[in-house]
Amino acid sequence: MYRVKVTQIYDYYIMKEDWEKTVDGLYSYEYPRAAMTADAVIFGFDGQDLQVLLVERGVEPYKGCWAFPGGFLKMDETIEECAQRELREETGLESGYMEQLGVFSDVERDPRGRVITTAFYALVRMTEVKGGDDAADARWFRIKDVPRLAFDHDRILRVAVQRLREDLHFRPIGFELLPERFSIPQLQRLYESILDIRFDRRNFQKKMLSTGILVDTGEKDEAAKHRAGMLYVFNKDQYDAMKRDGSMRLEF
Repeated sequence: MYRVKVTQIYDYYIMKEDWEKTVDGLYSYEYPRAAMTADAVIFGFDGQDLQVLLVERGVEPYKGCWAFPGGFLKMDETIEECAQRELREETGLESGYMEQLGVFSDVERDPRGRVITTAFYALVRMTEVKGGDDAADARWFRIKDVPRLAFDHDRILRVAVQRLREDLHFRPIGFELLPERFSIPQLQRLYESILDIRFDRRNFQKKMLSTGILVDTGEKDEAAKHRAGMLYVFNKDQYDAMKRDGSMRLEF
């Protein structure tokens, strides 16, 4: 066995006959390599229901099936850049921030060969999307109406929804899905659509106002179908303070 230095970062123990020194002084050896992809789970909210962005695949495998925007990693980009690029190319949507959801590496997850994907998720205010690149179409779906997805994207969606529900108790992520000014009923409907439960109106309002992360604008929601409620904005400074001292936890 021989010990060699690879890119001056990791030590590898490999058989002598498996490696050779290249002209730039680095060591390389033949070894099966997996392909890398990135997939983007994008959530939106239409005022009534939680939605997810899907693309219709225009090429095989799974041509005609729905999947998350995504594709293969290029040699000159990071996996985060790959996710952003594929989202932009396939839907026309730009997302300023994506959070890594996880790595999915089941051996048989992709019929094209050994492909590992890194999934990201983001929350955006819904806007019009249009299929592009190798996506035949792009469309928002209610979570309850999502068709069977290509590859292992059904599993990825389940993981993403669970993460969203967990994060909702500790972070103000839901506010990224709402208009800048919103009413308590709008906020309640958002929480109900994500958690798939119903809240008592008065208890929900009392709980949310007690956190101090809502600021009353003094304006009323004139678009409300019934009695106009007050409009609020999100107090990020108060949230950041609560997060620093560990007091940010929403229990319903």
